[in-house]
Amino acid sequence: MGDLHQINAWILIGSNALAGLWCLAAFQWRQLAGRPMWILVIVAQCTTFLQAVLGALWASQDDLEIDDMHMLYGFSAMVAVGILYSYRGSPFIKDKTTLLYGFGSLFIMGLGLRNLVL
Repeated sequence: MGDLHQINAWILIGSNALAGLWCLAAFQWRQLAGRPMWILVIVAQCTTFLQAVLGALWASQDDLEIDDMHMLYGFSAMVAVGILYSYRGSPFIKDKTTLLYGFGSLFIMGLGLRNLVL
């Protein structure tokens, strides 16, 4: 289970990095935005919840004691996904959704990277 948690961590980091960069590029060049970009964003952000489930299963199976900071960064990533989702329909963000998800995905990537070194 630990290996699966580690592999998914790298998938989380890589997919959110790619989604973030793609969204930022799509903000600059609108023709890059589209269904494939949003599918990547959804998949990348779903990895945060999968990571939490894998971590919880691993910890419960092997009686691991998880560092508080590790849990803080992990749960912060899930909260970030929720915040991004809640702002997507906001009137002041309407034409800047790709910018929101670009920086948000890079933030989630950063949380994943930070969590690797704890």
